[in-house]
Amino acid sequence: MKKKLLTTYLFSFVCSLFVTPVFGAFLSPINSVELEISGDEIAQPLDTLKGYLGQYMFVRPSAEDRNKRDTISKLYNNYIEVLDYLNDPAAPMRYLRTYPQYYRLFVPLTYYHAPINRLGYQGTPITPYAVTPDYPDSIAYQTPNFSSWNQSDAVVDKVLMDMYLASPSLIVSSEDSVMSRQVFRDDVVPTTASKEVVLNQFQYDQKASAELGSADLVVKKPNWWETGGNGSLQITQNYISDNWYKGGESNNALLANLSLYAKYNDKEKIQFENVLEAKIGFNSTPSDQYHKYLANTDQFRLTSKLGVQAHKNWYYTISGEFKTQFFNGYKSNSKDLVSAFFSPADVMVSLGMDYKLKKKTYNFSLFIAPVNYTLRYISNRKVDEVKFGLDEGHYSKNSFGAQVQPTLSWTIIPAIKLDTQINYLTDYSWVRIEWETTVNFVLNRFLSTKLYVHARYDDSANPTTGTSYFQVKELLSFGINYTW
Repeated sequence: MKKKLLTTYLFSFVCSLFVTPVFGAFLSPINSVELEISGDEIAQPLDTLKGYLGQYMFVRPSAEDRNKRDTISKLYNNYIEVLDYLNDPAAPMRYLRTYPQYYRLFVPLTYYHAPINRLGYQGTPITPYAVTPDYPDSIAYQTPNFSSWNQSDAVVDKVLMDMYLASPSLIVSSEDSVMSRQVFRDDVVPTTASKEVVLNQFQYDQKASAELGSADLVVKKPNWWETGGNGSLQITQNYISDNWYKGGESNNALLANLSLYAKYNDKEKIQFENVLEAKIGFNSTPSDQYHKYLANTDQFRLTSKLGVQAHKNWYYTISGEFKTQFFNGYKSNSKDLVSAFFSPADVMVSLGMDYKLKKKTYNFSLFIAPVNYTLRYISNRKVDEVKFGLDEGHYSKNSFGAQVQPTLSWTIIPAIKLDTQINYLTDYSWVRIEWETTVNFVLNRFLSTKLYVHARYDDSANPTTGTSYFQVKELLSFGINYTW
């Protein structure tokens, strides 16, 4: 808005410099003619531009021609009367107008043909105003053919002609020169530069090469291996005095978990995954007359997957798994050995297809193996082999069947992570399903709360208690957690 106001003011000021010499040629008769001017116009101070030009440019027509509007009064209203609005902050800005017709007065001074052509072939000036016989002593009224563009062109041509005659040395260009420039010619098709070869921009500098000397070339092969792990230690303590009114007994519990992985991915065809898991959990048993502590969680598992990409997310995969435990397992208040190291020990080898989907917040895998080999072995002869689905007197068993294993690792939010896995195994005469889920509530880098649920269904052996083949184990703990 300030820019527009400044432009309008400058334009009005420049016009004030040119309007007087422009109209002076044909307004000179007015100096000797009495014009009908009202008292308001005469009261204008003559030391202002408006007051000075008002006494010449404001003309009242006679009574019979009051429906007409004379040219000079119109110019006065457009160029002089509007000056009052420049000093009136309440005036609407629509009264401040710019006129691009006068651009030739503000660009570098150029010689144009129009001012000369307007003089005519006889050298007689052609003025846009004419004195009619009906009004010999007054300014003529605007003719219908006198448009605003014709009016402005006439004013500009007159000013330019005065400049040409008075100061020809100020002319810096001509119309022919301007029109000959390429940017103003429609008939000239712009030419495009040919493509420059980038190698041409570089030149061999023998001097620079001589000063560099020799250098050893170091080539680093990409490392396609990714390793890491997670470890946690949760401890639970519960104390109850001997005279507690509701009874009960004090106990302590400990759960340690270690998970290590090494994964190979060449980003093209081969993926090789190795995971080692170790879980050990004990709880105190004050009421057990044979044992102070019993193992409630005991597992060692090593799994490997080798996949070759078949199509997008599908891989031809061979999978191997070894599973056993570390310590002897007993029932409460019993000295009978239920399980031990390598008793049982399971070895599984499967061949099939693996679908892998890796996103920002989760990793999903679905392994489908129509060919599966399972070996179960009992090394400790004190362990009842029948309870683990083996024939009496036999300490190993081979089975052939199929395997389905979906796995999901999901970061629900940065503070909650879910790891779940279902292992479905069958030899078409029995079914063994194990579902392990761990929810890790991360408090900070070193502390977390874990919920571990292990459910299984196994009809390869008779249940030790009752008739249901469904079994479940759950543990909620709080403790130290570290990931690397």
